[in-house]
Amino acid sequence: MNWEAKIITHKGSKRIGVYFEKNAEFIARIKKIDGARWSQSLVAWHIPDTEENRIRFKIIPRSHSIPSAEGIAQIEKFKQYLRSKRYSESTITTYIEALKSFLVFYREKPITEITNEDVIIYNNEYILKNNLSASYQNQIVNAIKLFFKTIRETKIEIDKIHRPKRAKVLPNVLSKEEVKLILNAHINIKHKMMLSLIYSCGLRCGELLALKPVNIDSKRNIVLLKNAKGKKDRITPLSPKILEMLREYYTVFKPTTFLFEGQTKGQQYDSRSLQLILKQALQKTGITKPVTLHWLRHSYATHLLESGTDLRYIQDLLGHSSSKTTEIYTHVSTKSIQQIKSPFDNL
Repeated sequence: MNWEAKIITHKGSKRIGVYFEKNAEFIARIKKIDGARWSQSLVAWHIPDTEENRIRFKIIPRSHSIPSAEGIAQIEKFKQYLRSKRYSESTITTYIEALKSFLVFYREKPITEITNEDVIIYNNEYILKNNLSASYQNQIVNAIKLFFKTIRETKIEIDKIHRPKRAKVLPNVLSKEEVKLILNAHINIKHKMMLSLIYSCGLRCGELLALKPVNIDSKRNIVLLKNAKGKKDRITPLSPKILEMLREYYTVFKPTTFLFEGQTKGQQYDSRSLQLILKQALQKTGITKPVTLHWLRHSYATHLLESGTDLRYIQDLLGHSSSKTTEIYTHVSTKSIQQIKSPFDNL
């Protein structure tokens, strides 16, 4: 069958996009590749941009897709260092792929000879030329800075590596009416339960899928989030209405290991399936905004702020390390803005 594979940037990360006409056998093969994802916006499957995958899909010659032998050895050492520091596997993968991109660019140069000027050249000749995002560039900077801290003899001055200027993007927020429409769109209690729990507790997608029945404390009316982002435990209040829904859900599905399980008992629910549930809800409601699961979390925080909840409590509920992260919701809250009278009204 005919197919095409090419390097793409998806959500700030380099990926390999695989384009082909719908074919069940080919889809089954793609699904077996670690990290394979379907993108509705791209209308294509995309997989991690790794040496193995580049060779598998014949994108560029092997010699142009891997670092030098020294680079490969140093990347492996760096990976072991990250694991010893107990970084999450997702963070390790992000840092390793970012560092690999940098070391591939300088595969002809000894690592100890790389300078700050080389970082600037890489940013201009690779990041900017390929229209890669500032967030991806920031990942590269994080990886480079941490990596060179582990190298004893180097010409790099870590503190002088500059970061890209970040765009000040406001979080996307839904109205309470839109949230209600989305949460009531599904008749299936499991689908409705998952979306409702994300909004009612301000959860990240991964936090919801990692929940276990034991994490629901019905006597204290709280949800205990274990090892959430940044390896931090936190608690969020459990709405009495949500608790009632959970009891009904538990009676029907009787989950064992995870609160929300896939078709196989004891297996965590798939994040792609959860995203599809949201997409179906949007289609049913006729909402055309490009809503993601994280919009529900943003909406939860904003609606709390608009109802008078102190920003410090919202910070704790969301699990933000810095109050500056939480303060961004003050810029999307309409409570104060709506009280401002436009001078146009007095004309």
